[in-house]
Amino acid sequence: MRIVKLNGKNTQNDETEEDGPRRLSSVTAALRVLKVFSEQEPELGISTLSKRMNVAKSTAHRLCAALLAEGFLEQNPDNGRYRLGLQLFTLGGLVRRRFDVTKQAAPFLQGLRQQTDESVHLAILDDTNVVYMFNLESEQAIRMRSYIGVRKPASCTAEGHVLLASCTPDVVSRVIKQGLVARTPKTNTDTQLFLKALEEVRRDGYAIDDEESEVGMRGIAAPVRDITGNVVAAIGFGGPAQRLTRKALRAAVPHLIAAANGISATIGYHP
Repeated sequence: MRIVKLNGKNTQNDETEEDGPRRLSSVTAALRVLKVFSEQEPELGISTLSKRMNVAKSTAHRLCAALLAEGFLEQNPDNGRYRLGLQLFTLGGLVRRRFDVTKQAAPFLQGLRQQTDESVHLAILDDTNVVYMFNLESEQAIRMRSYIGVRKPASCTAEGHVLLASCTPDVVSRVIKQGLVARTPKTNTDTQLFLKALEEVRRDGYAIDDEESEVGMRGIAAPVRDITGNVVAAIGFGGPAQRLTRKALRAAVPHLIAAANGISATIGYHP
């Protein structure tokens, strides 16, 4: 707060010139708190948060308290650690409803699961990652786990390859520049082989993940196009490598392509 003199009188101004940048900095810091959480670390304590963000514990505590008050964080009563709150789920639901393709895809994905008896999913591209927007898990005991909202590197997933194959060269270059990180011993980290894989997707119309994302799991994906012909999503299914041999994956390609084409037609695409 500062004192401003107007017409010879002192008045109080509740906003200083520094308040704007300070508020923006606080908002940015609060958003950084939310991004520290992950599937591997769904709950974090103040000490861990302060280290990850490189801020004092008092700062981390203040940010968490603000997010807690607004419902963006929850606190586990048993251990005092923080986790993402239901308010984010509510907002995420609003975002998800923007993607009509998710709703239109549901019956086709249900049919694909019945045909393959494997976990099926739909993903979109967000920068250099894929985000899973819809999933139906297999009913088999040993199956691929799939969770809505999970992000994975586009460079090592079948859905990511499908989406990147339709992207402009600058997007692909950004993926390569960020590094082709090995998630498993089979992850392709060679730039030329990576580019060749995208060419094969354009040629074949689908992509196969041969244990590149998760050890012991294989998957396959195909593109979904909108009315303009642009690829807006990828659908796929996956399961244990011992059950989903490459022969089995190739045999299921017609079912996958038919489901992807059905969704595309529903949202207006006509080749």
